[in-house]
Amino acid sequence: MRPLSPAGQQAIHDLAQRHGFSPAAVHCMLEAVINGNGSMAQFNHPEFGGSGQWMSGGMTMVSDLFNHALKSRVDGLCSELSSLIAQQPGLIQSGSFQSQSQGGGPGQQQASYGGGQQQNSSGGQQQQQSGTGPVGPVSLFVPPAADAAGDWWGSSLRWPNSTGAQNGVRYAYFAQARRLAIEVGGRVTIYDTLDHQIGGFSQQQGFGGSLTFSSQYGLVEVASLPVVSVDGAPPPEAPAEWAPPPAPSDGNPAPSGRSQDDLFALIERLADLRAKGILSDEEFAAKKTELLSRL
Repeated sequence: MRPLSPAGQQAIHDLAQRHGFSPAAVHCMLEAVINGNGSMAQFNHPEFGGSGQWMSGGMTMVSDLFNHALKSRVDGLCSELSSLIAQQPGLIQSGSFQSQSQGGGPGQQQASYGGGQQQNSSGGQQQQQSGTGPVGPVSLFVPPAADAAGDWWGSSLRWPNSTGAQNGVRYAYFAQARRLAIEVGGRVTIYDTLDHQIGGFSQQQGFGGSLTFSSQYGLVEVASLPVVSVDGAPPPEAPAEWAPPPAPSDGNPAPSGRSQDDLFALIERLADLRAKGILSDEEFAAKKTELLSRL
């Protein structure tokens, strides 16, 4: 989780006291609400009864279905967190789809994230933006150092519309640039999303499972997209398909009918030269043999 600024720590402490949770639990819920673009959250924490979800103005669900007191406390906490982060425009952006964050273990299959502009690394400039709270300017998170390293997807891409991580796979989606960054095992691959209007991501079960996304064309495998770069370098060119060499041409192709007539006419001329004594019998025989070999 991103480190909190002193003002952010104080805000989290106040919310924790007001709703009866620990600051660590409130910090966890803060990240979940940010991932939900301020209007929803999917969470998994012991103090919230395990896994559950919250939607602004909608249903709040906790694992203990009949613990209405806990449900009310979670709803109150999430509502206040939603109002708090709404005061910081850098944490919430409008987008084409909602964000969801899976808080469960590696066995969970679905991991959809939305259009809220948010970054999980400390290098995001959005963390420097401030809103106005009840007691003046409030910056919830510690801004990155001036010489901090860039985000994991590289300097060629700026602000992601959504980011996510699960089971050893991280992704960042850039709708305007039509790019999707995927990191698996420290290897970062940038894909061209073409004209897909991506509405959510899901991952197959298991560590490092393959990613799919939903678009106007249905469910699409990420691996089917064109690769722009791998670890910042263009992808290696695919080897050219092997083609059989052309059949060797005959050194003495069969002459056409007209060529045969020309050969016979030439032999007749040679015979005339022999008759006039210009060619000897041996020279005539040699030339005749050479010409006939072309037939």
